[in-house]
Amino acid sequence: MELARVFADLDSVSWAELEHAYGSAEDLPGVLRALAGDEEQAAEALDELWGSILHQGTVYAATASAVPFLAQMVAAGVRPVDLLVLLGGIAESEDEYGFDEPGACRAAVAAQLPLILPLIASPEADVRQAAVWTAGRTGAERALPTLRKRWVGEQDPAVRAELLAALVRLDPEAAAATALAAMAPDEPDALRIVAVLACLDAGLPWSPAHRDTMLSLLPADPLVSGRFDQDRTEPLHCVVDALLRRDTAEDRSSAYELIEAALRLEDLDTRREALWAVEHACMISRSAPARLAQAILALLADPSSTHTASLLPILDKLGAHAAPAAPALAALVAADGELADRALEVLVRVAPEQAAPLLARDLADRPRALGAACGFRGVRPAPSISYDSELLDAIRTRLRADGLAGNEPVRLTALLARWGAKAAAALPELTAALERFPSLAPGALAAVCPPESRDRTAGVLRRAAESGPNEGRFAAAEALRELTGEKGPLVRELQRLLTDTIRPETPRAAAGLGPDGIALLPQLRAALTAPGKQRTTPELNTDVQIALALWRLTGAADEAVPVLAGVLSEAADSPWTRWSARHASRAAAELGPEAHALAPALEGLLDDPDQSPAAILALLALGHDLDRTRAAGLLLDSAERNADPETALDALLALGPEALTPESRARLTSLAERDLRVVTSGLEPEIVPADERLRERARAILGA
Repeated sequence: MELARVFADLDSVSWAELEHAYGSAEDLPGVLRALAGDEEQAAEALDELWGSILHQGTVYAATASAVPFLAQMVAAGVRPVDLLVLLGGIAESEDEYGFDEPGACRAAVAAQLPLILPLIASPEADVRQAAVWTAGRTGAERALPTLRKRWVGEQDPAVRAELLAALVRLDPEAAAATALAAMAPDEPDALRIVAVLACLDAGLPWSPAHRDTMLSLLPADPLVSGRFDQDRTEPLHCVVDALLRRDTAEDRSSAYELIEAALRLEDLDTRREALWAVEHACMISRSAPARLAQAILALLADPSSTHTASLLPILDKLGAHAAPAAPALAALVAADGELADRALEVLVRVAPEQAAPLLARDLADRPRALGAACGFRGVRPAPSISYDSELLDAIRTRLRADGLAGNEPVRLTALLARWGAKAAAALPELTAALERFPSLAPGALAAVCPPESRDRTAGVLRRAAESGPNEGRFAAAEALRELTGEKGPLVRELQRLLTDTIRPETPRAAAGLGPDGIALLPQLRAALTAPGKQRTTPELNTDVQIALALWRLTGAADEAVPVLAGVLSEAADSPWTRWSARHASRAAAELGPEAHALAPALEGLLDDPDQSPAAILALLALGHDLDRTRAAGLLLDSAERNADPETALDALLALGPEALTPESRARLTSLAERDLRVVTSGLEPEIVPADERLRERARAILGA
């Protein structure tokens, strides 16, 4: 195929009317032409295409229009491997933006099979492999005859592995026997490992032959290094994942037996792969920590183990099952360096009463452990490190030290504030720290201050609020109000801040002032985003807080409701601003029946699993006449999809038991008792504890 003709046809497409990840696709003709340029131009163009038409796995309207030109360039010999891999990535994407019907990009790639399939007979093995991979990703059964024919005569192990994966993908039932045969010991290891995965893809029962083959191929990661499927670069991890997701007792037992057998092998790389499989199992299976804890504890107790550092994040996911590890962790803390800090971080959660004196001993060199002691890990509740006199002395020493910076002062003051009056001995150090940490020290000062020191501390905070550094005046004024109830300095500071850059905490503080905050009403109104302006997420969130402040200070909802309506309208449809819509729904719930005009907007959110829990809570607060049985079903949809499960359970409880049909009760029981975790995303260290909290909550609701 002549490139001149390909490039001539480029100009027949209205690229400016199409969009990719960065907006208008009018740049695509130039980028596509650059693929045929010199090596530097072509490499840059390829990077641009991965960023624009397949951005982090997402495809766009411009993607489908670019596919025919990419396929024609492949047929013309322009970077065939690179462009075939790009086409395969486009075909497998399920994250489509701007399409009315799903599968448009996959169909566009499948339409180019007449140009792609002949390359399966290319004399170059890497081209054959890429062509097979792309054909398999199209899902088009019409590619099967060509793939089956090639399977018979193909000799290259990498191409055979790709052929087997494609055959199973397109026709798993017919390819199952082929996958079983490919596990034979006389086949190349690169094919045998793909065969094991293919058997799982084909739905075959896991057998001793599968287990023995898998174990014989460990360490398996290098065996798939040449494949284009980036989801299969860790075979043991993939096998364990597939078995656990089958969600049967037999398959779970098979997964755990495979992991335990792999951990018993002495090869270091094999154990590394097995430990990663353990960690993943704990992340997706509720039974994994209890079943695998013993194997992990045995490794930790082995003085010859070289995997101690790899065991620590796993222990963190074992929860209560890691308690027997406390002595071994304490022994690790005696060492120096990062390993000791990481071990103490885990010990804080496993045995906090043992951790406190160890943290006190080396506080300056234990930043991770200090963070764990403060509970500063996403949404996890603060761990149970209670007041400890040794640790208090160490904190006082650190507050007096030079060079205190980064997160440490945040954590030190937070821990003191949590201890309250028990930490009153730190009052002198916190007072001295006001100058260095004007926004951190005030809250801790108010929290630890005993009654006999209240007047003196109030004077210190009052001076800081009125004449201290600007960045600390708000914190000092809030702390003064908390300590004494005195509001004047906070009112004056809010008057200053409301004419500056507005943050959500500013109107929140104003709302808590009661009658003293009425003087701030003109500034709050002026701080609302101007009508017609496209708002950022912080602006949307701030407007929600201003609306609540106006309602609380005036006692009337007539100003707040239009603001919340605007936020709901603007924020609900974008994935980037959906949290703002949730905030607006929660605010509507606070307003209660006075926000009845928001009911239509809230009803419009019910079919969105991300939004339905907060919207249902708001509609209940408004006194809206809800179909409670339907609402319960929507809430269970949200929880099961891990969209907003915690709010979903709040709303289920608010609906009352009469809303639950027998089917709904069965679904709620599954949320509480099933093995696969419900919470599977978020900050990685928080997934397991968040899911355990959800499980207990679901059990409590069922009990109620």
